[in-house]
Amino acid sequence: MDVGRSINPAIDSGQVQGAFLQGYGLFMREELIWSDKGELLTCGPGMYDIPRVQHIPREFNIHLLENSENPKAVFSSKGIGEPPLLLAASVYFATKEAIRSARKDSGLAVDAFQLDCPATAKRIRMACGNQFKLSD
Repeated sequence: MDVGRSINPAIDSGQVQGAFLQGYGLFMREELIWSDKGELLTCGPGMYDIPRVQHIPREFNIHLLENSENPKAVFSSKGIGEPPLLLAASVYFATKEAIRSARKDSGLAVDAFQLDCPATAKRIRMACGNQFKLSD
């Protein structure tokens, strides 16, 4: 990650991790639900599925580009939050490829499925084309 000339690499690494997880929530978990009257029902972090500690990858490698100058910013800094937030889209696209593979294995069309963001477990299951079985 190119953060410019880092004043505190530990803080910058934490910012990168936090931004990535925020993006993961955006693309994979945080579904907004509206009532029939147009009222937002998921109005706060206690009402929707935000990423938690167990969602952090066990191996989360971050490497900061060293001594990358930015003469137009304070202390040669660069934006830290936006690039890793958008990098989390890679999780969404990897999920979409896994669904494509599952559909192919099931004999379903691989190009004719929709996967809206966030790609919740329910949306993933539906995109895979699985039939829900409620009981034996």
